[in-house]
Amino acid sequence: MARDYYETLGTSRDADQEEIKRAYRRLARKYHPDVNKEPGAEETFKEINRANEVLSEPELRARYDRFGEAGVSSGGGAAPGYGDAGDMGGFADIFDAFFNGFGGAAGQQQTTRRRNGPARGEDLRLDLKLEFHEAIFGGEKEIRIPHLEACNTCKSTGAKPGSTPQTCSTCGGAGQVRRNTRTPFGNFTQVSVCPTCNGEGQVIEDKCEVCNGAGRRQETKKLKISIPKGVDNGTKLRIGKEGDAGLRGGPSGDLYVYLHVEEDAKFRREGINILSQVKISYLQAILGSHIQIDTVDGPTELNIPAGIQPNTVLKLEQKGVPRLGNEVSRGDHLLTLQIDIPAKVSTEERELLEKLAKLRGDRVGKGGIGSIFGNVFK
Repeated sequence: MARDYYETLGTSRDADQEEIKRAYRRLARKYHPDVNKEPGAEETFKEINRANEVLSEPELRARYDRFGEAGVSSGGGAAPGYGDAGDMGGFADIFDAFFNGFGGAAGQQQTTRRRNGPARGEDLRLDLKLEFHEAIFGGEKEIRIPHLEACNTCKSTGAKPGSTPQTCSTCGGAGQVRRNTRTPFGNFTQVSVCPTCNGEGQVIEDKCEVCNGAGRRQETKKLKISIPKGVDNGTKLRIGKEGDAGLRGGPSGDLYVYLHVEEDAKFRREGINILSQVKISYLQAILGSHIQIDTVDGPTELNIPAGIQPNTVLKLEQKGVPRLGNEVSRGDHLLTLQIDIPAKVSTEERELLEKLAKLRGDRVGKGGIGSIFGNVFK
């Protein structure tokens, strides 16, 4: 005589669906053949599955409560072991509980990458601020970067000196375990990370006291890096092999330095050209002049042609930013002229300007010098 399904799951006959589900999961974990190797465990597991198939489906459970086993046998409605084809009931639960999902249909497998071989270290990012002139002319910068270095005490093995990592007995060094489950819909194979070694394929019984078995340790190191001429805001520099150390003898990652260029009070950059403004007097604009101006290379002489107009742009060739990757080629320095017209002049200056206006035939009034040169410097 078949055992009572409620007794099999250890629940009362008025248990709700949540109680049925919890009882099933608890017993399934205990008696699953991959976990429990005791004699009779597999048979008990089958009984637990059968009880859950019936009691987790309301229609089947109602027939079972009324007619017993006969109500859910192949002659009483649903075929044994199947229930409603639209709801896997307990099968879905057991797969969730053990495997976190299916490996696929019969013959289909989900693979997990073995992790006990050499692995490349992680790449690192550093954001670095540069002054305006540093970005133009480059140079060396000393930085401090926290990263993971290979542990010299254990030679990156993670094991205490004198000992070695052991092959994982659970997965045999594969780093993954396979479980085959037979269901009414076919055989399913689940491949998952080995819970004993966490996918490493090895276990460390005596851990290195310096790195605590990690094979790497956190360090902050000083590093001198070369900034090329002509870098700009957002330029990314790759420093090879300066990232985190690799695992199990793998290569180190790279360090990526992202540059952020500060603004300058005098100059503005547009591509490889430098832009600035220079202010001259109205007399210098009329008569022409030689003035000293600032450039990124330092002070230099600039020739102001006579009669130059406001907002004229003068070009100093090869006084801009070196072209990144070809520092022999440079951009230009573009200077926009601003002409300073004084709001007030001395009596002597006014008399001279009025004479000049009379010679030119210009009408002047009380508007000041701006009225005299207002049409000249538009």
